[in-house]
Amino acid sequence: MIKVIIGIGCDRNASLQTLQAALTQALQQCGLDGSAVAGLASIDKKNDEVALLQLAQNQGWPLHFYPAEQLAKIPVPNPSAVVQKYMGTPAVAEAAALIAANTDMQNLLVEKHKHLGADGKNATISIARIIE
Repeated sequence: MIKVIIGIGCDRNASLQTLQAALTQALQQCGLDGSAVAGLASIDKKNDEVALLQLAQNQGWPLHFYPAEQLAKIPVPNPSAVVQKYMGTPAVAEAAALIAANTDMQNLLVEKHKHLGADGKNATISIARIIE
């Protein structure tokens, strides 16, 4: 059974529904469902993001946070100048997934799935396979 880490980034105050929809879509892209998820990962600036905390709690998934300085050291396929400007790292979802899965871009199953929710907020999901 394949196990993955979900890297997740979102606009401030994105709804739980927006995060869940983005996650479901990204998992479907690589033919997986929630049973493959071993945990979530994001930037430490999101450690008080209500919907992110709810998502992890509802599913019983561990949630890992990393500082911008650590995320910025990870090579990613889709760096963003906007994310760099506001978060201090060119990538959140991709870099966090790779760090938490302890892997590299070769095991990035979903690079950067972006979803605009009904609440008008964006969520970004990246999925990295855990190599055991």
